[in-house]
Amino acid sequence: MMKHIQRMFPSEDGNREARYELLGLFETVLAGMDKRKDPKRLILGKEEDVSADYYQRIIDQAALPEKGLGAKKSVEQLLNLLDGHRFLNRQYVANATPLPNHASLAGNLLMALLNGNNLWDVDGTAAAKTEVEITAMLSDIVGYDRQKSTGFTTWGGQGAVFQSLRLAIANACPEANEKGTPPHLYAFCSELSHFSLYKSMQAAGIGTDHLIRIKTNDDHSMNLADLREKMETVIESGGLPVYVLATLGTTDTFGIDDLAGIRRTAEEVTAKNGLPHIYIHADTAMGGMYSFFNEYHFEENPLGFEEEVLGVLAFYQSHFRNLSLADSLVFDFHKLGQTPYATSLFLVKDRTALRAVDLDPDETPYVGNRGFGSYHTSYTLECSRMGSSIPIYASLLAFGIEGYQELLANYIRVNAAFRRKLTEAFPNAAVTNGISPVTTFRFYPGVVRYQDEISGNITEEEVLEINRYNEKIAETLGRFRSQTYFGSTKKQRYVYPVDSRSPVPLYVQKFYSVSPYTMVETVDEYIDFLKAHIEPLDVMIG
Repeated sequence: MMKHIQRMFPSEDGNREARYELLGLFETVLAGMDKRKDPKRLILGKEEDVSADYYQRIIDQAALPEKGLGAKKSVEQLLNLLDGHRFLNRQYVANATPLPNHASLAGNLLMALLNGNNLWDVDGTAAAKTEVEITAMLSDIVGYDRQKSTGFTTWGGQGAVFQSLRLAIANACPEANEKGTPPHLYAFCSELSHFSLYKSMQAAGIGTDHLIRIKTNDDHSMNLADLREKMETVIESGGLPVYVLATLGTTDTFGIDDLAGIRRTAEEVTAKNGLPHIYIHADTAMGGMYSFFNEYHFEENPLGFEEEVLGVLAFYQSHFRNLSLADSLVFDFHKLGQTPYATSLFLVKDRTALRAVDLDPDETPYVGNRGFGSYHTSYTLECSRMGSSIPIYASLLAFGIEGYQELLANYIRVNAAFRRKLTEAFPNAAVTNGISPVTTFRFYPGVVRYQDEISGNITEEEVLEINRYNEKIAETLGRFRSQTYFGSTKKQRYVYPVDSRSPVPLYVQKFYSVSPYTMVETVDEYIDFLKAHIEPLDVMIG
């Protein structure tokens, strides 16, 4: 009676027939996906009409079958989901969403087949082993002592920020876990930091009013003088600084904070005021992969990178070599590491710091007080943890340090070429960030006025007019996103117009190259796409 149900599961005995049945389902998926691919288009198959009532129609039409379709027909039904979905080929230049590499996909499959809960090594043996291994590997990369550090996979950079804030609170105020978060704690971040700290301040109970935003320099890094001044102001009013988020690779512009300067500032402030250690988390979700160049020999240049690329990488090395100064950091492999979502490793410099948030074994009686198993991650916020260390491990083995160096250097190479061709093709365009894996650029209805904007020699209405112009361009490009998908942001940086005391954000377009198929030779295609859709818009506006 149960035979037809059993055939819908992987075999118990590893028999060939069951294996090939499962492989057949995988082949159906891969063939269905490949059939819908077109390297000249971003989406798979036919484009769906997502009208205003699209999701309401899905709700109305949803029907759970009384009698199951079986695995084969169900998978065939899944293929309908492919139509209209973006495929991460060279036409996607909107954000740091990569095409996962083969090894990581195989690792993801192994993770799913094993289906272990990485809370405990008895239930997640493979994930526990690989988590320990990649923690040691990446500790070496960033300069942590692998005998003292620790790490665990979590839900992206957001998870790492929340975990680190939790550690900062617990270590600064040991009674906070039992009695609640004290009302005088403060955290600090750049005004261009990711919103994950804002959300974490809400969730941790500190409150967003206690999140102090720090001004940025022209290179989009945190202004250390403003950090010091605002820390002192908080202390004078009876507050306690407990946490600083240092961003090494901001989401939109790839701005890199001076981690050494932040550490020095925090230590000088605490020493002067007799305060406890201020926890510093390096948000390296976007930029952390560039720490793979920390030991690259630029004079010897064994991989033969161009001078322009070498200059950028040497600048990165000067900053990422300071990562060991952070109390914790994160690697988002599902960004520049080319692995599937979600594959992030939260790395902690001193593993003893986790004692402040660990649970008593009696709180987890079904695993914590057993006499077997030696890897019990009761200090994580997750109870059920996917074994995403496995696809990370597979990717690290497949690429090695040099493979990642080649891949990451190509992002720089492509962006350098894009910037040159962009400004040649559009005299009214300004590149608004330094060379990195992302290029942010701003169009002007007339002459370029970017320097006037950042120096304050422009009125607020003029800035807003240029913002509206760029918003119109973003909307126009977005309508053709099935062909090529450029990104955009409404807060690339803040400027201070001559007639306003309030900061005004700048709207810009984004070119993010994170596909291995995006090469210097393909840059002309992106410029042609922009010309085709921006020049007619200028005629209409004019």
